[in-house]
Amino acid sequence: MTPEVWLLLAGGLVLLLLAWTVWTLVRLSRLEARVARAWTTLDTQLQRRAALAEELARHYPGAVGEERAEYLAAFAADARMPVDGDRELAENLLGRELRELPEALPGIPAALRTDLAGTRTRVGLARRFYNDAVRDTAALRHRRLSRLMRLHGSRPLPRYFDIDDRLDGVPTGADGAGQRGR
Repeated sequence: MTPEVWLLLAGGLVLLLLAWTVWTLVRLSRLEARVARAWTTLDTQLQRRAALAEELARHYPGAVGEERAEYLAAFAADARMPVDGDRELAENLLGRELRELPEALPGIPAALRTDLAGTRTRVGLARRFYNDAVRDTAALRHRRLSRLMRLHGSRPLPRYFDIDDRLDGVPTGADGAGQRGR
């Protein structure tokens, strides 16, 4: 082969590497934006769930029991702003307390029960979307060539958000019938 052919092959290889690098950088940027949007959605749903739990505890303590209402209010406050900084633990405690509520809650407006059930479902979906985005980002960043070229720069890898968001035992709808899921 002549030097011109080698030069042409090397140039083609450099162009392919450059095209792959640009494509990967764009994909990483889009994935990071997807992670940010998914986190915003998840955080919004978690805040909404805490607000509904606090409303339930503050306005309807007789329906859930005085002692349980105190726990529910404390867990909701901790989920909004965790004292020890462990948001996952705080959300797990709140979720467990909400799941332990009886299916039939007399004296609770149907709209509040429906909101609670819907928010719990949306929390589960938002967490799954967020963790899927984190997984996709991690997979792309852990590819050999991506690591070798340090395409992620110094940006930290997003963390998975693991909470127990089972839907079993959750009162749903206006009639309070429990939904069994997952």
